[in-house]
Amino acid sequence: MKIDDIRIRLIQKEDSKLKAVASAVIDDCFVIHDIKVLEGNQGYFVAMPSRKTPDGEYKDVVHPLNTPTREEMNKAIIAAFEQEKAKA
Repeated sequence: MKIDDIRIRLIQKEDSKLKAVASAVIDDCFVIHDIKVLEGNQGYFVAMPSRKTPDGEYKDVVHPLNTPTREEMNKAIIAAFEQEKAKA
């Protein structure tokens, strides 16, 4: 898997844990929108796009199938977020 491009849209709300929304292009043929960058107790983390089910639970719409892929996505998205944040 090759992550070709990551677009970051910073969220400017002081009281929100949501810090940015990202889109990632994979292998120049697949895009994932609405990836969230959130601030938690141990720093920033990535949440994949999700949908609320009728019983109030949230389920990922798209997600990596294995740990190495998840770690690669997280690392690339957080790095792009940090770069965008430094520009702002």
